[in-house]
Amino acid sequence: MGNDAFDRLAPFIQEYIYSHGWTELRQVQAEACRVIFDTDAHLLIAAGTASGKTEAAFLPVLTRLYAQPARTIAALYIGPIKALINDQFDRLNDLLKQADIPVWAWHGDVGQAQKQRLLKDPRGILQITPESLESLLINKSNDLMRLFAELQFVVIDEVHAFVGSDRGWQILCQLVRLAKQTGCNPRRIGLSATLGDYGIAETWLQAGTDRTVITPIVQGGQRKLHLALEHFQLRRLGVVRAKGETPTFDPYYQHIFDQTRGRKCLIFANSRPQAESITANLREMAQANHMPDIYHVHHGSIAAPLREAAENAMRGETPAITAATLTFELGIDIGQLERVIQLESPLAVASFLQRLGRTGRRGTPADMRFVCAEPAPTGDELLPEQIPWQLLQCIAILQLYLEEKWVEPARSVQYPFSLLYHQTLSTLAALGELSPVALAQQVLTLPPFRQVSQEDFRQLLRHLLDLDHLQRTETGGLLIGLQGEKIVRNFKFYAIFPDTEDYQVMVGTEAIGSIVTPPPPGSRFALAGRTWEVLDLDTRRKRVLAQPAIGTATVSWHGGGGEIHTRVLQRMRQVLVEQTEYAYLQPGARKRLQAARKLAEQFDLEHNAVIPLEDRKACCVLPWMGTVPFRTLERFVSRFCRETIGLRSVTGTSPYYLMVQLGKAKPHNLYYEIVSAVDRRLTSNDLMGEEEAPKLQKYDEFVPSDLLRKAFAYDYLNLEELRGCLSSWPPIEPSCD
Repeated sequence: MGNDAFDRLAPFIQEYIYSHGWTELRQVQAEACRVIFDTDAHLLIAAGTASGKTEAAFLPVLTRLYAQPARTIAALYIGPIKALINDQFDRLNDLLKQADIPVWAWHGDVGQAQKQRLLKDPRGILQITPESLESLLINKSNDLMRLFAELQFVVIDEVHAFVGSDRGWQILCQLVRLAKQTGCNPRRIGLSATLGDYGIAETWLQAGTDRTVITPIVQGGQRKLHLALEHFQLRRLGVVRAKGETPTFDPYYQHIFDQTRGRKCLIFANSRPQAESITANLREMAQANHMPDIYHVHHGSIAAPLREAAENAMRGETPAITAATLTFELGIDIGQLERVIQLESPLAVASFLQRLGRTGRRGTPADMRFVCAEPAPTGDELLPEQIPWQLLQCIAILQLYLEEKWVEPARSVQYPFSLLYHQTLSTLAALGELSPVALAQQVLTLPPFRQVSQEDFRQLLRHLLDLDHLQRTETGGLLIGLQGEKIVRNFKFYAIFPDTEDYQVMVGTEAIGSIVTPPPPGSRFALAGRTWEVLDLDTRRKRVLAQPAIGTATVSWHGGGGEIHTRVLQRMRQVLVEQTEYAYLQPGARKRLQAARKLAEQFDLEHNAVIPLEDRKACCVLPWMGTVPFRTLERFVSRFCRETIGLRSVTGTSPYYLMVQLGKAKPHNLYYEIVSAVDRRLTSNDLMGEEEAPKLQKYDEFVPSDLLRKAFAYDYLNLEELRGCLSSWPPIEPSCD
């Protein structure tokens, strides 16, 4: 192979490489070997999907572990989802057949017998989720030295899924807590295919340590892409059937059916109900066409055996079609995938890249088809309702990547008080009684809480004492109180993301998944890609008793959301007002964009941000700004403009438009009031009600109101970004007079 990096790998790895027909190490793998072998730094591997990142991390790591055997767990692999851990577990087992380095998976679907074997003989590599690692820190605190004293490496997969999130900060808390209790100082290796800002990821990866981070620059080849975007106006849903007639199908579903027919495809949906709905409709269409049932669903509410069935089907060589949410967006190896279908627009460029990366492996072009839909017009729609927002967002995301290779940077958070509550109780659960000073030393030195003051923490502790989540001992120490014990001893405590009171769906004695809001008896709902009828509800045991049903669902049971960056909205505006033609647009999408551009020209949307509607007693505001500044604008208009110019109501759809009932004011009055925010001496606190304390995160209900207000003002509103967006608004036009 003639490669210096190859020559330095362990003999069993060299044999593995030869036996699998590799002719050389990829550049990312050679560079990773150089960093691991020649430096003491952390390593960030940022390379495209299917570039060999996992091997880049583990080839040198396993060589180190082989040369310097540890008497405890030597490497920790942290993955965002169980399915990814299961997949990597299989890949590592194959690589390690000839080496005496065991690999263990540890998460909610792993049996106790396997976990006990690891606890009895803790060696090798442990693959784990953040939630299971939290459980270990609490429940095995006395065993941490025996388990991790010689920990050498921590590999964090899909870093972009953690950076900027509470779950990502939770991981950093866990690693620092582990280091404090064991004295270990492992090197960290982050893996990602879709990082927009390496600097942000590097800062996150090194938090709480004194090591630097090296990110090798990897030259990527020009990737071939097959992209297509089609648009439909829905006139009916699903299958339409009259007695004695052949079933007919809406063109939207027919298009998706044709695009996936006889292929191995992933269909990405932005919500679980959408994934369920498309699968149920495609399955019924296949049945009507006397075709085999090759349809699956994959998301977090599906029972583990059904998720595994979908994963196994996608790994096979025969046609299979799975509708999924972000659970299949991450790096699960599903072999050669022919096509990806995206329903509506992804929320971010990063999400688009992850989903695109599911296809185009083994030298074939990446093939991704977007399908947008909106209700057919009735003629009564107001201006903003006539704009195809999802179509524009799709095009904007594609163009930002194709033209600029731009990806969203992670958003920083200064005051994660919900996580502070969580880590405070977790620390006490693990270590037992601590003095307030010792507790502050343990918690406030964790990386996410650098901005939290001692006074903020004292206020939280006093509040938790009042709630009996903490109690004070006779010696002045702190313990978890009776009410806190109820929280901590529930297995849902290990997760920092909000949990829901799911109802388990039972068909006979088989659990097929869970839903959030149980439909009433007689209703039909979709789950696991099939339609079920509710027979009965067991509210005490939180169970839905169901049976298979024919037809499509009559109720939906969950929703989704997320934040959109300002750059995406600004690019959407450009798409609407420019005359560029995009080669990937299909006839329906091209026609719909032309109609939207005519509408934009009619209302001169290039030069107008405040547009009067027909009766001139209302207007719409098209601010073209992301979710955070839009939220800030909405509060500014509601709180200040309502008073100064007498607005009657402010509604809207974030982050696309506001609808304003003007009262006696004129559109130009509203325009001038909004742009005045650029010069007003306001703070984010001025945009909040006196008693307002939004509870947005899992444990916010246990956080003092003053701290919640502070967190919302700093982390969910942004006057500076709003002012920046408003300063680029076009000057007022005569049409606003």
